[in-house]
Amino acid sequence: MAESVNARKLKIAVDAMGGDYAPATVVEGALAALRESNNRFEIIFVGDEKKIKEELKKHESTGLNFSIVDAPQVIEMDDIPTIALRRKKNSSIVVGMKLHSDGEVDAFASAGNTGAVLIAATFILGRIEGISRPTIGSVLPTEAGTKSIMLDVGANVDCKPHHLLEFAIMGHIYSNMMLGQKNPKVALLNIGEEGTKGSEVILQTYRLLSESKLNFIGNVEGRDILLGKADVIVCDGFVGNIVLKFAESVLGVLKRRLRNYAVKNIFRKLTFGFLARGLRKALKEFDYQEYGGVPFLGVNGVAVIGHGSSSAVAIKNMIYRAEEMVQKKINQRIKEALKNYKLKTEV
Repeated sequence: MAESVNARKLKIAVDAMGGDYAPATVVEGALAALRESNNRFEIIFVGDEKKIKEELKKHESTGLNFSIVDAPQVIEMDDIPTIALRRKKNSSIVVGMKLHSDGEVDAFASAGNTGAVLIAATFILGRIEGISRPTIGSVLPTEAGTKSIMLDVGANVDCKPHHLLEFAIMGHIYSNMMLGQKNPKVALLNIGEEGTKGSEVILQTYRLLSESKLNFIGNVEGRDILLGKADVIVCDGFVGNIVLKFAESVLGVLKRRLRNYAVKNIFRKLTFGFLARGLRKALKEFDYQEYGGVPFLGVNGVAVIGHGSSSAVAIKNMIYRAEEMVQKKINQRIKEALKNYKLKTEV
């Protein structure tokens, strides 16, 4: 039987082969997390041992708390997840997820093929009782200075009303435990605020949320997402993923536009130079790298998914998110909360 997390140092398996720049950024980011946290946890690099060791040679790692589990196969970003998981059983995703399932580690973090991570988590870790579809949520900053979570953002593109209710429940728990909202305001993303708008699925979901014990405030529109009107924003993964990818692109476009504006003449360049520090600080929280990864909610374990283009900073913060998820026992709390909604989800 695996040791209790409280009886030993927390262990986080990190997919060393996951991401566009793996294993370089993964190794760099994980070592940075260990240094910064003063070895608060242990990192288990899962991946091609030879390549990982080559990367480790580039960094000072003496005294840092890590080990390596060899997993020579790699699930590429363009692999079909279901096929890849069957054919590449010695891949970093499968091996890392099995380490978690077997109790050898307390969490798994990856910036690799999102679909493969989601399917592996669902079938290797298993779903929490009462959850028909696990979900991924993305944390977004708001104008009000708070953070909200939007879910689903890509795991489920075709949802029924009770799936969306489950997402709302999981989002409520996450907002409360991870983002510090005492009674999170839950809203449904729609094309209008009126309760009579939207598709049949949205109308039925509106009814279920209205009848639930959640602090449901009704519909919100796309323009409301960053205003802080709601702490939990519910939508299907098709809509959520489009919104998320659009939001991620805005910061990059804005930075490039400002740079292009500044280089036009010396006066603009000087003005931009004076403003640059303040702008960087103001826009920092809109950078996905600062949060690191998004949680996979509704499975019997902790799986955190990072952006494929994650830098070392993003990898470091992804590891911190995994640690926080374990410490606050988010999925266990979701399991407990679902007992109050059992009858509501049977529709």
